[in-house]
Amino acid sequence: MQNPAGESVDDSLRLDFDRRLMLQFRGSVVTSDAGLLAYRELDDALGLSVMASSALADARTGRNGRHALVGLLRQSVFGRLAGYEDVNDAERLRHDPAMRWIVGGSAASGAAASPSQMGRFETRWLTAERNLAALADLSGQWIDRVHGRRPPRGIVLDMDSSVSPTYGEQEMSVWNGLRLHLLLSAVRVQPVRRSGTLRPSSRQSA
Repeated sequence: MQNPAGESVDDSLRLDFDRRLMLQFRGSVVTSDAGLLAYRELDDALGLSVMASSALADARTGRNGRHALVGLLRQSVFGRLAGYEDVNDAERLRHDPAMRWIVGGSAASGAAASPSQMGRFETRWLTAERNLAALADLSGQWIDRVHGRRPPRGIVLDMDSSVSPTYGEQEMSVWNGLRLHLLLSAVRVQPVRRSGTLRPSSRQSA
């Protein structure tokens, strides 16, 4: 069978798992986020985290650089990918075997970043003016990198509006004659994965 994995081009994206990684049944050291390891391998294959770390400015000095910037970024991104939205979750995640392997470096044999380290990373270093500008442009660079490996056949954009009632003299609110109320109106643009029928612009939004 030709292309049994579903790849139709020669330069298919292949993951190369680290052969030092072993799976063992040890009740004292367990993880419920082993699935993140597959995402880390995909990240390595595409070079997304490395691209991000090269665009971000590292303002740390002295002994604050225990973990590489790319490792802190991975801990932040992969933690949220697994559903951990608070930096306080780092207290447990820093000892999680899967997260330690994802962060890499000294964390693989020790511990990942602590809540205080993650807090400084997300609220002090990432919020620097230069880094905010880099983050704003990063998603586009990531999309270009992925599309460079496998260009899309086409992109369908769904443009839709949403309205929120306002009261008093709130800025940017306008009168809507159909709803007979002051409203804030926003237009959302998002890619559509599945084909379907889009609402004509001449029709009222839902």
